[in-house]
Amino acid sequence: MSELPPLPVTFRPGRTRAVLLTVGVAVFAVITTVALLLENLGPGERASFVFTAALFLGVLVLLARPKVVAEESGVTVVNLASRRTLEWAEIVQVNLRPGDPWVFLDLTDGTSLPAMGIQPGIAKEQAVRDARALRALAEARTTLT
Repeated sequence: MSELPPLPVTFRPGRTRAVLLTVGVAVFAVITTVALLLENLGPGERASFVFTAALFLGVLVLLARPKVVAEESGVTVVNLASRRTLEWAEIVQVNLRPGDPWVFLDLTDGTSLPAMGIQPGIAKEQAVRDARALRALAEARTTLT
């Protein structure tokens, strides 16, 4: 078994997050600038441009939210619209199969929890390393209990 990462450790799709946030801020700036520069727009129309840009930025920020935080007490999985904290003993297996969009955690209650904070999108090698590290942590922590 490889060396375990020191806790706490946060796994998140760094490159994907950087791209989403950069694009979101850039599009917000461009749309807002266009709204301010167009002379034929009234105040309500300008506000709707800015509101639309803010809405778009908000969606991209939401897409950049996922992460998995491993601590001594357990794992917190933050997905798009949910957050769930698990004790180590609740995790049966950490899976990242070929073709999976992100890691899945098999739980003791028979369910599977997506952990979108580890996803092979842009950085497949990093996602595989992160999944292996989380799997090793889960195996080590489960045998301790």
